[in-house]
Amino acid sequence: MNLSPKLSQQQLLSPQMQQGLQLLQAPMMELRQLVSQELIANPMLEEEISNTPETSTSSEKELSLYEDPHDAEERRRYFLESQSSVETLAEALLAQSAGFAKKDQPIIECIIGNLDAAGYLGTSSAEMATALGVSEKRVEETIAKIQQLDPPGIAARDLKECLLLQLERKGKGNSLASRIVKHYLPELGRHHYEEIATALRASLEDILQAHKIIATLEPHPGRAYGPVENQDVMSDVIVLAEENDFIVRPNEEALPRLRLNDHYKEFLSTEVENKELHNYLREKIRHGKQFLTHVEQRQKTLLAVAREIVKRQHAFFETGELTPLTMAEVAEHLDLHPTTIGRAISGKYMETPRGLFPWKYFFTAGLQKEDGTSISNDSIKQALQQLIAQENKQHPLSDQEIVEQLEAQGIAVARRTIANYRDQLKILPKNLRKRRLMSLRDRLKAEG
Repeated sequence: MNLSPKLSQQQLLSPQMQQGLQLLQAPMMELRQLVSQELIANPMLEEEISNTPETSTSSEKELSLYEDPHDAEERRRYFLESQSSVETLAEALLAQSAGFAKKDQPIIECIIGNLDAAGYLGTSSAEMATALGVSEKRVEETIAKIQQLDPPGIAARDLKECLLLQLERKGKGNSLASRIVKHYLPELGRHHYEEIATALRASLEDILQAHKIIATLEPHPGRAYGPVENQDVMSDVIVLAEENDFIVRPNEEALPRLRLNDHYKEFLSTEVENKELHNYLREKIRHGKQFLTHVEQRQKTLLAVAREIVKRQHAFFETGELTPLTMAEVAEHLDLHPTTIGRAISGKYMETPRGLFPWKYFFTAGLQKEDGTSISNDSIKQALQQLIAQENKQHPLSDQEIVEQLEAQGIAVARRTIANYRDQLKILPKNLRKRRLMSLRDRLKAEG
């Protein structure tokens, strides 16, 4: 072993770039808090209030002008320290992953950045791999590492995976509870304990005991880091129907309009004896300009992304049917990096004629049909539901038969995909759908 110097290049983000990324990724409610903090911390910024009479006298302005800069810093520090410092889910995970390989940090940040408030991963590994320019295998391996962090169940793709991760952490990966979650979670939700017991060849008592274990698990791993339900949601943009088209406008009422304080700027243009105060205010002007630039750039980026979403999902706003869309496609058209799109849509909401939707809702993977056109996963699920609704109830369709009928419609889907979609839609497998029908028939016979 020996020590030797080594030169290497490493990309570091300046504080200004970090602030820009923070503002871009912040949802509207968080952005409003950041703006409020900046208004208090920086005397060079003020909120534009139209048609409001002047409330402060000139003497009060002069007093604030000549406030000692150290006093101003003390007020700023007091304000920041007085804020409730609650660790966010992202901060907790980034701190735990600090020891991971540096080459994986961009992947880690991308995964953590795409977790929702409940702690679920809403973006596919394939989409993240494309956005980052790495293999899907590397993304999957990194997801597996993050899933080993606290809280247990984090970064799961759905409820089933979330509960299985927690059972694995408890050493119950091969238990009856794990088998129930893996194969009969929809039935468990409907309290069909007897059906599960029959299918797994277990006693009813064992099934109920396993259910008690499952009930202790946390379906929302991110709950401890902020409320999952009843969160205040504020849209960044508003979509309006206009004649035969849809237009996108920023939600101007959501965010205060900021500007640099003209009174302070006039003060800086004159000769003053207090050089320390003069330099302090000059630095605050520089920071204020940067902050305003970053906010303006955020708004421009979000508006461009929102307009592209509405343009590509025009059919949804007319008929409610989503079109397959990836972040990489939007990034390419807007000449932006896919990670920028990921940050832009994170936690953002869009007010539309059809209701309030998270931006991530409009990004959905899809499959290519035989005629070359694409169909979204939601459309495939609708086709699956329609087939089940129209099936012969005495001879329910198997997953393979559903695959064949969809193929006849020009939709090529794997049998495993159909099984996953069926679980998500809480549709029972063929044998249980048939058994349930027979059980109902037996009850009717017994009743006379």
